[in-house]
Amino acid sequence: MQPAFDFSRPYWVDTHCHLDEFVAHGGQAHADAMREDARRAGVAHCVIPAVERSNWSVCRDLAHRWGDSYALGIHPLFTPDAREADIAELGRALAEGQGDPRLVAVGEIGLDYFVPGLDSGRQEHFYREQLQLARRFGLPVIVHVRRSADRLLKHLRELPVVGGIAHAFNGSLQQARVFIDMGFKLGFGGALTFERALQLRRLAEQLPVEALVLETDSPDIPPHWLYVTAQQREAGVPQARNTPAELPRIAEVLAGLRGLDARELARVSVANAVAALPKLAPFVAQGTEAWPKNPR
Repeated sequence: MQPAFDFSRPYWVDTHCHLDEFVAHGGQAHADAMREDARRAGVAHCVIPAVERSNWSVCRDLAHRWGDSYALGIHPLFTPDAREADIAELGRALAEGQGDPRLVAVGEIGLDYFVPGLDSGRQEHFYREQLQLARRFGLPVIVHVRRSADRLLKHLRELPVVGGIAHAFNGSLQQARVFIDMGFKLGFGGALTFERALQLRRLAEQLPVEALVLETDSPDIPPHWLYVTAQQREAGVPQARNTPAELPRIAEVLAGLRGLDARELARVSVANAVAALPKLAPFVAQGTEAWPKNPR
């Protein structure tokens, strides 16, 4: 299940996609077909972050099945059902995975102050414990940041890690610069494609291109061409599922905002992904220096 990829042509890395959900909702054959569609579209590699103990093994197995990579962690939205024993179990899983080149980060972890009803103290406890594990194993982190950037950064200052990715970043320019100074790259995906996302688009234009990585967060955060409005949903129109195959078109939007040739954005974004998650290098660094460089 690891087809050869033509690394001599420009390609993309989806640094954040929950591909286990395609197995859960459509079966393995459906997920295999979806991943092959993305490969044909030019997505050479995906990073599959886990969200709770029950899907750690699934994410690991899919990464090996498809030649992708994975991260292990407890997502803030899953902290209500997480147990203290899960932290110890995560430590054991990370220890066992030290020899696995496809285990590239601790994630998805972080804080979410948008969803009502979540215990902020409990979120912060699990977040800090996972930062400690990332420090112990020398791994970067993939962090969920939703209306929580300042608090999340506070804990990072107290428990600094080797860097990572601020997933689906939508904070301020000042917050972005702090993340960058801490060795993080910032993830941009489908939300960028909406013309009304003015602040996010300004960030995508103003930040150094070396700070940006691309992601889909599939099946979530669909780009505008897949989005179904509330009115359409009420009329029975189903929400189309976002997949990694959408990444090249999302990248075209970012390239247009920055005035870059898409081939150059592909080269830079792959290099940025490797800088954020160094264990990706053996899988995706092939051939990028030979790509045509044609920035505008």
